[in-house]
Amino acid sequence: MREIWNFFQDEVLGMKWLDRLIGSGLNAAGLDIDGKIGGSIRFFLYDMIKIMVLLGFLIFLISYIQSYFPPERTKKILGRFHGIAANILVALLGTVTPFCSCSSIPLFMGFTSAGLPLGVTFSFLISSPMVDLGSLVLLMSIFGWKVAIVYVIVGLVIAVAGGTIIERLHLEKEVQEFIRNGHVMDAPQEELTKKDRLKFAWEQVVETAKKVAPYVLVGVGIGAFIHNWIPEEWIVKVLGTGNPFGVIIATVCGVPMYADIFGCIPIAEALLAKGARLGVVLSFMMGVTTLSLPSIIMLKKAVKPKLLGIFVAICNLGIIIVGYFFNVFQYLLV
Repeated sequence: MREIWNFFQDEVLGMKWLDRLIGSGLNAAGLDIDGKIGGSIRFFLYDMIKIMVLLGFLIFLISYIQSYFPPERTKKILGRFHGIAANILVALLGTVTPFCSCSSIPLFMGFTSAGLPLGVTFSFLISSPMVDLGSLVLLMSIFGWKVAIVYVIVGLVIAVAGGTIIERLHLEKEVQEFIRNGHVMDAPQEELTKKDRLKFAWEQVVETAKKVAPYVLVGVGIGAFIHNWIPEEWIVKVLGTGNPFGVIIATVCGVPMYADIFGCIPIAEALLAKGARLGVVLSFMMGVTTLSLPSIIMLKKAVKPKLLGIFVAICNLGIIIVGYFFNVFQYLLV
């Protein structure tokens, strides 16, 4: 069974055959894949193709399933749950919505306008960009199943805990008036054929690919640069074992950036290969995906400064705690 799983993780999820194929092709073209230039090109081509292929497959599958759950039906289902059960349910819903932080905000606004509890909508806002099925598969292909599963679990814990805290603080008045007083039409779902659902799924793949590809391109480019051009001792000094503030530095550095998790993974892969601690790398990913500066600016239009500050503080604290957790238990996970 172990051999079967290793084959699945390496050759199916990790697509190591593609890495070997690209390496052979570059060698045949006269490039030294062990050198800086050849190694960078190999890293770039392999990660770019692998991420986009896996992403396309996963988005198609998830979107096909989502075609059975339009927003109106989803809101009705969520409205039946209350308390922490609702937070857990909506956090799980976030895992099947492959949105970046900015793309999650309109849906957050729609849920809030529809009358869902504020804490529940914030659980969605945290979990949607931080963890999803696509990231689970990609994390498994790079870091292994233990890291991937624990990452998703702790991401859900942050989402549920964050939403629950916001709910207990009774901050409904900190939401802008136009959202609190909004109304959402509850139109009946039009019956879709299998062909319609397949068409919808493919359109989602194309639309998502257009949005995500630039960030993946930049992320893979940065990852290739880190992997082959930045000296390992630099990474180890700043983000390695010797720096107790590595997690905090990574979280703070991640916030000003804007990318989804698919663009972060190549950077994380390169940092880890260079000697950065696992908790530092994952904190960086969470900071980028959950608290990007553009998403904070967008969210400021929907909520007042007090609620925005509490949201950012909760997310930062949760990410930092998770980072140190991963650092402590790294030897058990990799």
